[in-house]
Amino acid sequence: MEPKANSAAATVYLDKLAEELTNRGFEAWLMAPPGRVPSVYVTNPAARALEENVYADHGKDGIWWFWWSWAERISVADDLDAAATAIARVLAHP
Repeated sequence: MEPKANSAAATVYLDKLAEELTNRGFEAWLMAPPGRVPSVYVTNPAARALEENVYADHGKDGIWWFWWSWAERISVADDLDAAATAIARVLAHP
């Protein structure tokens, strides 16, 4: 897959994730500046220090995954519920 195609596919997954996180009460928006890897910036409005950038890319297995900024997989990109649940758990205010 070419880089532009990768970026377009990642943007579709990330846009859906941002919508799901917003529906769960988080502030989340797609960041896709030209020439940069797209991501979703997520923050917990109850505790703004709880924030993270989430990326989407395919693994060596060819499956699309959501990834933390530290390059750890969150969940497969086709499972928005699992991804949003994991992100919400990490960004939860105690």
